[in-house]
Amino acid sequence: MSFDLATLWAFIIAFAVFVYVVMDGFDLGLGILFPLFPQKADRDVIMNSVAPVWDGNETWLVLGGGGMMAAFPLAYAVLMPALYTPVIAMLLGLVFRGVAFEFRWRTQKERNKWDIAFAGGSLLAALAQGIALGAVLRGIHVEGRHYAGGWWDWLTPFSILTGLALVTGYALLGATWLVMKTDGELRDRAYHLSWVLLIAMLAAIGLVSIATPFLHVQYTHRWFTWPNIILTAPVPIAVAAVAALLLRALSNRYDYQPFFLTLALFALSYAGLGISMYPFIVPQSITIWQAAAPENSQIFMLFGVSVLIPLILGYTAWAYWVFRGKVQPGHGYH
Repeated sequence: MSFDLATLWAFIIAFAVFVYVVMDGFDLGLGILFPLFPQKADRDVIMNSVAPVWDGNETWLVLGGGGMMAAFPLAYAVLMPALYTPVIAMLLGLVFRGVAFEFRWRTQKERNKWDIAFAGGSLLAALAQGIALGAVLRGIHVEGRHYAGGWWDWLTPFSILTGLALVTGYALLGATWLVMKTDGELRDRAYHLSWVLLIAMLAAIGLVSIATPFLHVQYTHRWFTWPNIILTAPVPIAVAAVAALLLRALSNRYDYQPFFLTLALFALSYAGLGISMYPFIVPQSITIWQAAAPENSQIFMLFGVSVLIPLILGYTAWAYWVFRGKVQPGHGYH
């Protein structure tokens, strides 16, 4: 029973984190790309393209973090001290970005400053998320049931690589979102950026994929030993196939396909992450069963998420449906 509950909760939290990554990812990507669109009219269209949904996207971050604290308290207690710095940096970036998002519409004189805050906050949040991911993959020093590492253990060449990779991926999501939601010169510029960012993202996926097996022997065995390779080989093959389809969609200027194919690249990368880590929630130290909350607590919380997740999904789907279609200059949420 506890095995099934722990696995179920691991899936719920993984789902919440993934939905956050893909939904808030393009939002952060727009902020990262903001300096590349200096015209006020273009920036207004960019902001209006995401204005109705950006704050709702971050609901999933709260669900993922809160769910981990409740369902896997030991993992939360170990990971948070190890990742204090990148987590605080991420939260500060999200705060700056959120405040700038609202305040830039309230003033003309200070708008450039709020634009800088929006772009800088987006970049900081994305970089911090990627660095935190790299630090977790690299391994957390645990003794007994406590974090035993130092303040700067999260900062390694590998974590910097994953940070830059996630920034690139978010920027590609933002560019393909603009391809889908805009017209004219703005869309043409987004197409050009999508080409460049796709090449950069594929390079980043390759570098991270090459580096990861050298972090721990478990990762090497998981990906390259027999018969595991039968199950893991389809992931890189699927990445290559999706990348080919994405290149084709950009070449043929299909406005909607690039964004969803980029989401597929993120899903495959996320699947690769899960293959590498499972069954550890703190790699090499704590499994999902060791970190799980008492069985009664997990059952009690299931009643809440069984109602909450469908409600959030329904509201989110409705919001995206209502605000579907292209965003025109001079029209928008604000």
